Amino acid sequence: MNTIEQIVKNEPLDDIVTVFSLFKAAPHLDMMIGQYNPSSIRHGELQKSYARLFENGVLARGENGFTIKGPNWKAPDFFKEKRYT
Repeated sequence: MNTIEQIVKNEPLDDIVTVFSLFKAAPHLDMMIGQYNPSSIRHGELQKSYARLFENGVLARGENGFTIKGPNWKAPDFFKEKRYT
């Protein structure tokens, strides 16, 4: 099992989006997550996660439509602990 697959299968969707949206566009995240855990993106769950994170100030819109860290951004535990190095 590769690292991305482990993260997608073991971590909450909001945590995955919190980290990966900083350097991957939404369509790429959709493909990445859908490949390893399609049930987590059914019924618009990825879009709901994005909306929730923007609303809570975890993510913000940067220049040219890129996603940046919002004022309430905090690294998820899996990222801080470097579980998947």
